[in-house]
Amino acid sequence: MDNKKKKRFYMRLILLVLMVGVITFTIYSNLTKEKNSVLQVGDEAPDFVLTDMNGEKHQLSDYRGQGVFLNFWGTWCKPCEREFPLMDQQYQKVKDEGLQILAVNIGESDFAVQKFVDRLGLTFPVLIDNNKSVMETYNINPLPTTFLVNPEGKIEKIITGEMSEEAIKKYMAQIIPGNEK
Repeated sequence: MDNKKKKRFYMRLILLVLMVGVITFTIYSNLTKEKNSVLQVGDEAPDFVLTDMNGEKHQLSDYRGQGVFLNFWGTWCKPCEREFPLMDQQYQKVKDEGLQILAVNIGESDFAVQKFVDRLGLTFPVLIDNNKSVMETYNINPLPTTFLVNPEGKIEKIITGEMSEEAIKKYMAQIIPGNEK
């Protein structure tokens, strides 16, 4: 009987030590992990560097002085698929006025993205966020999400969900240099 009590005591002690360890680790990791603050209108748009489908690097800060229509999307996203041709049509009309579209795909394969881009005949830069770091920095959820970045690099508006052609036209006009508020 004494032997059974000792075994039970040691088993309980081991479980208690493990539970205390897990709880300590959980508290420590929650206190030390970096928190991404939620971006808001008026905030500086966080800078990033991503590569497009042609292998060219794009850094957001390189577009200072231009309006940037920063769109986060996925090939499986039906609203994204519907709004892209509309975005491309409007882009063709205003690209020479100082507006740039940067379409950031959320971590899909180059093959899947290229197939999607070719099928829709897109002409604006399509970037891939392979490790989803830009998505996390911008706290993206859901897709599509679009950030209007004014020529000074500030977030002018955040749009979640699908946009109509009229909305795209209106939003692009808001960030063309000289048109912004």
